[in-house]
Amino acid sequence: MSAAGPGPIERLRAFARVQVRSGYHDDATVRDEVLEAAREDLSRGDDAETMAAEVTDSEIAALLDEQRTWPETTDVDRLENAFAELESHSVVVLRACNDHWDATAALTRIDEAGERAAGVLFFTHTDVWHAVDHGMLELNLWHGDTANVAVGDDLLRLVLQTLGRYGLSAVFDEGRIETTLTWQRRRRL
Repeated sequence: MSAAGPGPIERLRAFARVQVRSGYHDDATVRDEVLEAAREDLSRGDDAETMAAEVTDSEIAALLDEQRTWPETTDVDRLENAFAELESHSVVVLRACNDHWDATAALTRIDEAGERAAGVLFFTHTDVWHAVDHGMLELNLWHGDTANVAVGDDLLRLVLQTLGRYGLSAVFDEGRIETTLTWQRRRRL
């Protein structure tokens, strides 16, 4: 007989944790997302609003307390510095976007403006949640014409070397760049 998985409260707490720690949504959006999850997952007898508020507040407090112990420069700070350098090479960086359609739209806007991006590097909210829990952020990289990069591409080499210069270990595997890091994105106090 196998052990039961996490219950609805544990799942809600885990969801609140990745939402809060991702750092890409303001408090109101995080609260709305957690409340929606609570309404979908908790039983009718549970007070979804109270539970959502409690777990969200608890996760915010835990993060604020924890970040006081973080190093002055985190892996996420180094990642942002690498992104800034890549942007200086005409690589569009989309942080915590919804999906690949956002990348397509960004490249279309650039093309319609008569310009050309060298490429687009993007990751989604769920990629960030994976990084929060597992210490690895998966990045998608396309050429400016939306073609996927492949081993040996200059654009892929540029991205991997840039990440490496900022102390981030990254490998290209199965069409994505796997970047090893500790996800510590500062929450504004």
